[in-house]
Amino acid sequence: MKSRDTLIRLRRFQVDEKRRRVTQIEMMMADFLRMAAELDREIAQEESRAGITDTAHFAYPTYARAAATRRDNMRQSAAALEDQLAEAKAELGEAFEDLKKVEILDDRERSAERAAEAAREQAAMDGIGLARARA
Repeated sequence: MKSRDTLIRLRRFQVDEKRRRVTQIEMMMADFLRMAAELDREIAQEESRAGITDTAHFAYPTYARAAATRRDNMRQSAAALEDQLAEAKAELGEAFEDLKKVEILDDRERSAERAAEAAREQAAMDGIGLARARA
């Protein structure tokens, strides 16, 4: 019984760890997308300040060009994390299924033990009743 409790605790820890990993990846993706949106605003401000929106123009602001590169890198990083997020969610699902299997097995075993205990108690009560009836 003690080993089963330890196994349940281990499975719960694994589920919690996988859940933290999913949350961490989601937060990283949100940060990348937020930074990309900030860079979009900065690029628009720089373009409006310079009055040039054509990236091929020789006088296009250098800061806007560098910010656009950073923005694109942020978006690529967020897109790359999508694969990791899908994988982490799949691992979380598997860990959760493993936990549920162990919990269900433990519940069945405890139910069987309770039923056996109830049967023993009933047999003892029946024995007491028969002994009183004979006396």
